[in-house]
Amino acid sequence: MNEQSIKTWVFSQQPLFRQGLHNTFSDVKDIEIVGEAQLTDKMSRTIEIMPPDVAIIDIDTAPDSGLNLVNRVKQVTPSTEVIVLASDINDEYLFEAIKRQAAAYLSKDIQSEELINIVRRVVHGEHPINESLNNRPKVAAHILNQFQELYQQQEVENLISPLTARETEIVNFMAQGYANKQIAVSLKISEQTIKNHVTSILSKLDANARTEAVVKAIKRGLITFQQE
Repeated sequence: MNEQSIKTWVFSQQPLFRQGLHNTFSDVKDIEIVGEAQLTDKMSRTIEIMPPDVAIIDIDTAPDSGLNLVNRVKQVTPSTEVIVLASDINDEYLFEAIKRQAAAYLSKDIQSEELINIVRRVVHGEHPINESLNNRPKVAAHILNQFQELYQQQEVENLISPLTARETEIVNFMAQGYANKQIAVSLKISEQTIKNHVTSILSKLDANARTEAVVKAIKRGLITFQQE
């Protein structure tokens, strides 16, 4: 296994499609498919242990399950970039993919070389999904309207509970003085995943250090100390 390669997971209900992607990347030296699965809840646990750089999710046969999986992947491994593939590119699914923080939403008619290029781009922090808005003015307007309507509500929600369930679990370990390695052992996930979560926690709580994050989490009621 090449340590420098882009580690990629493929999720699809169609074995033939998964095999097709294997063939697409088989001769690409810097991209490696390290796992594949159907769209199941159990897979989020699998990728949490060994986070991939990229997750390619085919939503054709089960769009709701596929879009929900985008959510789970971003919650469990925030550093993983998600590419959504579908035969039917429509405004509704594009909007939902953007809401769920997908990096790209592509037609399955895409050429192999273009898909390979997109994988490389998203790993370097690009979000080609934003380019889709140039040709989808209704989606752009929908997104703007929703942000305007929900701005105050989102601020309130962020103040009450800005962290995911996993992040809340981790910040409680942090409050007990656990180091990343100790938390990783306790939760049976990789230390890198813990680091990713800690980075997310610091950002969401607007904290510069672990101690400051713990203090802010306590003030917001995200940490409770049990009486002995």
